[in-house]
Amino acid sequence: MKKVDIIVPCYNEEDMIDMFYRETVKIVNTIENYSFRFIFADDGSRDRTYQKLIQLAKEHKEVKFLSFSRNFGKEAAMYAGLSYSTGDYVIIMDADLQHPPALIPDMIKGIEEGYDCCAARRSTRKGESKIRSVFSRMFYNLSNRFTDVDLVQGAVDFRIMTRQMVDSVLSLAERQRFSKGIFAWVGFQTKWIPYENVERIMGKSKWSFWGLFKYAIDGITAFSVAPLRTVTFMGSMISFLAFIYIIFTLIQTFVYGIVVPGYVTTLCAVLFLGGIIELSIGILGGYVARIYIEIKGRPIYILKNTNIELINSKHKEE
Repeated sequence: MKKVDIIVPCYNEEDMIDMFYRETVKIVNTIENYSFRFIFADDGSRDRTYQKLIQLAKEHKEVKFLSFSRNFGKEAAMYAGLSYSTGDYVIIMDADLQHPPALIPDMIKGIEEGYDCCAARRSTRKGESKIRSVFSRMFYNLSNRFTDVDLVQGAVDFRIMTRQMVDSVLSLAERQRFSKGIFAWVGFQTKWIPYENVERIMGKSKWSFWGLFKYAIDGITAFSVAPLRTVTFMGSMISFLAFIYIIFTLIQTFVYGIVVPGYVTTLCAVLFLGGIIELSIGILGGYVARIYIEIKGRPIYILKNTNIELINSKHKEE
C-alpha cells in the first residue's frame, strides 16, 4: 500500500479546519491501495487554528501538525511540511477548500500513468477582481519571458509529487522561496489538470494586492538576472544618446555661438535621468537584499511544537 502525505499550510483557518478535513477524507477514503496522512503546518496563526489542530489530532491518528513560533509565510509552511513528509507521494493543498479535494483521484491516476508530478491549474478566474486577474497574467508573461523557468498560466500550489521530486525540491534550501518557480526548475514530468476557480466558503484571502506584488517580484528576481541586464542596456543607451547630444551641442555652439539652454529641456533631462538612476538603484538593491538575507543563513522557520515523533538532525537544523 502506497503512503501519501497531504501537506496543508494554515494561517488563521480555525473556521475551515474541520470542514476541510471532513471534505478531504470523504474523497481519499474512496481511493484504494493508498493510505493518507495529513500534516497541517500552522504558520503562527493568531486565532484558534492551533487548538483546532490539537483537538483534530487527538480524534484522528492520521492527523499530524507543525506549529511555528510566529508567522513565517506560506512558503515556509510548505517547506516545513515537505521536510517532515515520509510518504511515497506528497500532496500540497490549501485549507480553504479553494483547491478541490475532488481532484485528488485524478492526480493519483496521473501518478499511476508514470508522471512525476500531477498539478492543478485554474482555467478560469471566476470571483477574482479584474485588476488582479490582469496583473496575474502579466506576471506569468513577464516571468516566462525573463526567467529560465516556464510557469504554466494559472498554475497553483495544489499538486502531488513523487518522493524523488520532493527530495529535489528540498535540496534547494534557499531562504527566500518561490515554490512555483522551484517546482518548474527541478524539472520532472508534470501532468496538468485544469479546474474552475473556487471561491472561499468562509473568511477572506490572506493575500493582499501588495503582498502578491512583492511575491511576484521575488519570483522573477529568484530565477532571473534580466532586470540587471535591462538596467545595463538602458544605461548604455542613455550614455550613447547623451554623447550624441553633447556632440550636437558642441557643433551648434561652434557654428552659431553660445546658446542659452532651454529650461524645459534641462528639467526634463534631469528628471528623466534621475528616475532611471532611482530605478537602477532599486533593482540593484533588490538583488543585494536577496544576497544579504541568504548569506545570514537564518532558518526558514522555527518550530514551536509538533506531534510528529520522527525528528532527525536535518529537521533540527531547519
